[in-house]
Amino acid sequence: MTRRSTDPGSQLSRRRLLTTGAAALGGAAGASTLSSCAARGSSQEPLQFWQFYAPVDQQDPNLLAQSRWFLDRIAEWETAGGRPVEPVYIPGYTDPTNTRLTTAFAAGNGPDIFLISPGDFLRYYNGGVLEDLTPYMEKEAIADFYPQALATRTVDGRIYGLPMEQEPLAIFYDVAAFEEHGLSEADLPTTWDQMLELGREMTGGERAGLVFETLPGYYQNFTFYPWLWQAGGDVIDTDSQTPIFSGDAAVEALTLFQDAITTGAAPRTRPANGDIVSALTGGYAAMWQGGIFDVAALAQNAPEYDYGIFSLPAPPDGDHTTCLGGWAWCVNSRGRDPEAAARFTVEVMGSMRQESIDAGVEWNGVAKGNIAARASVTEAIGDSGAFEDPILQQFRDQILPEGRAEPRFPPVIYKAVSNAIQATMLGGDDPARQAEIAQGAIESYLETYEGGTLL
Repeated sequence: MTRRSTDPGSQLSRRRLLTTGAAALGGAAGASTLSSCAARGSSQEPLQFWQFYAPVDQQDPNLLAQSRWFLDRIAEWETAGGRPVEPVYIPGYTDPTNTRLTTAFAAGNGPDIFLISPGDFLRYYNGGVLEDLTPYMEKEAIADFYPQALATRTVDGRIYGLPMEQEPLAIFYDVAAFEEHGLSEADLPTTWDQMLELGREMTGGERAGLVFETLPGYYQNFTFYPWLWQAGGDVIDTDSQTPIFSGDAAVEALTLFQDAITTGAAPRTRPANGDIVSALTGGYAAMWQGGIFDVAALAQNAPEYDYGIFSLPAPPDGDHTTCLGGWAWCVNSRGRDPEAAARFTVEVMGSMRQESIDAGVEWNGVAKGNIAARASVTEAIGDSGAFEDPILQQFRDQILPEGRAEPRFPPVIYKAVSNAIQATMLGGDDPARQAEIAQGAIESYLETYEGGTLL
């Protein structure tokens, strides 16, 4: 499917966010209304909300709608008498090498509210700093979240984070580049071999035929998991909680990433400084593994650009599978006022109040252009016309049903997989050897592991 992009709202792509910045740590039932949930007076020290959406007056224009969304939620809370909330923009928030958040928690000065991705959930949960949000939520609101969106933030039936969105991956392609090669939608690759062959054919001059993430980090792992799943494998067997990374599937997935580089189908570094908009519109990439978070960036920066998307190709005996990311709000259980922070979080993200549902519609349907994490929000977006955009419709109707939640692994496990990807993809090492090394590292770590279940 192709289209001329239309502007559903401003955004900075998740790829750009994730390479500019996240570090982290190594009961009354029923939600109250805004007017009754102010746990402390507005004269008290503000709660700090650390995130990567810059203040409106000093930020990238692409983030304007998202930043305003956060400020509007805070203003509504404070107007109703809630304890003041101070949004704190953290440069490099999502960069795995950024230790600001880690250091803050280690010193006992962590933020009251903060954003995390599924991949980094256990770092915080196992560190004992996440507030249990279950007592503040209505049963109806809990049931309103899609199971795959909430599962990675839940331990033993208790909820420790409320997801804002779901973010499936796909392959973006440049319509003009395909037409130059005499190709049409009928020629879109459906298998790994077809994808690599087409990547090689379309590589030439300054153009890369196929672009994968090459920088180590949570984002690269996020983009790698679907290929591993398609081959029939995983990092951890969720039933036995034992590592299974040394199997044939891991070798096949690592080999795919290695072959993409060694055959010339993909470059060793992402063109245009890793920016999908500049790469596609500038003729530096024909195909690019990205996500729904890139749609608004393209619409904002290149509204007339013609592109399409297709499902991640699968091996001959595999199924098309993608990975569902997305950020969640979490509350510091050791913060200034965990109760007030939890109530604010639930009021905005996890209440059945119309205001909470409307906030989800505005975030996912307008400001960000993502798949909602809640059924009520999805239904409301459907009625609003926000997903009239054909690319967003394709993500919602075709790509999303192929998705699995982004895994949550402690840092040691994430790093073992990341090392294997880097050593094979860019280091040229034997995929089977690296799969065994990662397997051994994970096995050794799990021998003494105590913490939340690995999903």
